[in-house]
Amino acid sequence: MNSADVHLREITDDNRDAVRALRVRRDQKQFVASVSHSLKEAAKKPETRPWYRAVYCGDEPAGFVMLSWRPPAGRYEGRHFIWRFLVDKRYQGLGIGRRALTQVADLVRADGATELLTSYQPGDGEPWPFYRKFGFEPTGEIDDGEIVLRLAFTAR
Repeated sequence: MNSADVHLREITDDNRDAVRALRVRRDQKQFVASVSHSLKEAAKKPETRPWYRAVYCGDEPAGFVMLSWRPPAGRYEGRHFIWRFLVDKRYQGLGIGRRALTQVADLVRADGATELLTSYQPGDGEPWPFYRKFGFEPTGEIDDGEIVLRLAFTAR
């Protein structure tokens, strides 16, 4: 498995079931909803402008990412917010999450954003170490019990 071949792909009828079958480790389930739940939530909340992709490693789905892409109203109006991000338990620890997040950040930056936001539920096994290594910093905000993080993009 070559983690260098990580790319984002649209979710279609051809890959939807394989992407929905992705699972995190048991100890991570409290931190991230399933792909199926995420897709249902996206369908119920079009006002949040959900944007989602499967994360592929070669020809295999290995993860899932969903953003609220500059929603027109609400707390994160006009901002890009990672709503869901997961790497399947079989693919963790290979650098796939880091490569996928780099691609997402590049897309958001290309859209003119100066930052990328996300949040996490604190607890044993939380994703904070991953986000911290990537460069995210706490904003000081709490959203529905989750700590909000910000990745600032430096001017080019």
